[in-house]
Amino acid sequence: MLENIKTIYFLLKIFSQLNKYRKFKLIKYNKNLQDKLDINLIDYKRLSGKYVEYESNGIAKEYDLNDILQYEGGYLNGKRHGLGKEYHYSNGELIYEGEYLNGKRHGFGKEFYSDGKLKFKGEYKEGKRWSGKGYNKYDIDVIFELKGGAGSMVDYDFYGDHLEFEGNYLNGERNGEGKEYYKNGNLKFEGEYLNGKKWNGKGYDIHNNLAYELKDGKGYEKEYSINGFLIFEGEYSNGERNGKGKEYGGTAGELDFEGEYLNGEKNGYVKLYDFNGQLYFEGEYLNGKRNGKAKLYYNGVLQFEGEYLNDIKRKGKEYINGKLEFEGEYLYGRKYNGKGYDENGNITYELNNGNGKVKEYYWNILEFDGEYLNGKKNGKCKEYDYTGRLIFDGEYLNGKKKGKCKEYNYEGKLIFDGEYLNGMKNGTGKEYKDDELIFEGVYLNGKRWNGKGKEHGLVGLLIFEGEYLNGKRWNGKGKEFDKSYNLIFEVVYANGEKKPLIN
Repeated sequence: MLENIKTIYFLLKIFSQLNKYRKFKLIKYNKNLQDKLDINLIDYKRLSGKYVEYESNGIAKEYDLNDILQYEGGYLNGKRHGLGKEYHYSNGELIYEGEYLNGKRHGFGKEFYSDGKLKFKGEYKEGKRWSGKGYNKYDIDVIFELKGGAGSMVDYDFYGDHLEFEGNYLNGERNGEGKEYYKNGNLKFEGEYLNGKKWNGKGYDIHNNLAYELKDGKGYEKEYSINGFLIFEGEYSNGERNGKGKEYGGTAGELDFEGEYLNGEKNGYVKLYDFNGQLYFEGEYLNGKRNGKAKLYYNGVLQFEGEYLNDIKRKGKEYINGKLEFEGEYLYGRKYNGKGYDENGNITYELNNGNGKVKEYYWNILEFDGEYLNGKKNGKCKEYDYTGRLIFDGEYLNGKKKGKCKEYNYEGKLIFDGEYLNGMKNGTGKEYKDDELIFEGVYLNGKRWNGKGKEHGLVGLLIFEGEYLNGKRWNGKGKEFDKSYNLIFEVVYANGEKKPLIN
């Protein structure tokens, strides 16, 4: 068992080559390796925070867990390569347009503020700004210039309203004297950087009180959000978290972070709401990652106690409302060997090398209720979102959706009722929107494909009936209506071409 765990963690490290520029980070993806490991889409999304849709001629699109487009452009060997566009992690707005090499920005490119104004234009090298000019959002003046990865940097946030950093750059990273600032403009850190890490200097809280001091990359650091809320305190050495530490929620009652941690980076699957700055993690770190003994809290109540390895749960106990819910080992951060209990302490399920019935929770909310075989979802199950709403009711085979199933949106409304095969829509099915039928027909590999189908518009009006090919209307008749549901005109599709229907 231990050897299997070591093997899996080695494979996870392969997946953990991270794009270090963006706050919502994406793991690089080798498609051939994923196919060999048979990691299904849901598992991959959980681990990497993204999924990829491949198109013809080396073009692909990346999406996050909320289906927000993160990248579109050239792809080679599972990595961004060639010309592409990158979008903001939260709202899908364009942040970069230019060249990539082996998954990193490399070559000529442009960065943009949220309103589309130019932020930086120039050359990139292995993901770092190398040579070029940076601009002010409001007056379009040049505010800094880099040559050969060196210069004086003045950096604003994506919205262009908050000065985040000013200081010296060398080899494309913060090196030498520099300053960081809070959102209100107060000083956050002042001192010396080494290879992008805080090395010597003083850190302040949002009220300009001295909070910590670093010397040669060592000290007891306190890290604050840009709004000034304490989010970490603990031992610091070699410019990283090393030793014991604690993590806290940020702004009271607001969403502070969306994602999960993987290999020391916020990345992926869950949403974390803070609770008035309450403690939610305490434990040990090694080279910036959670390693060793640890405790997780939910709204101030113990939720997990055990061990981490490379920022992933290895073994321990889970609690719900203070009562033991699971005790055992984890693989991929998921339950693998152990027992589950109800609130009275009775055993409700048992896993043996990934086999058996299981219940998984997002914090205290039931997320999955079903069966596992060899560590993969198999058989009938139900899945729930982070609010506890049912989002899937159906079957799995070898970790992929198969057979008849129903899917629901965040409001609990039915959005799909039909057949799956190999994790994708295959066979007959129906789609709904706001309780109205919008499509019924045949699917192939997740798309409306190769067969008869019907599309319905508002109040159930039939807007197209005919054949589909590769997800597009191909042969048949269609209708278009105005906002009052009055017929505007009728069209006919022939080999994918749309032409007015002559009466």
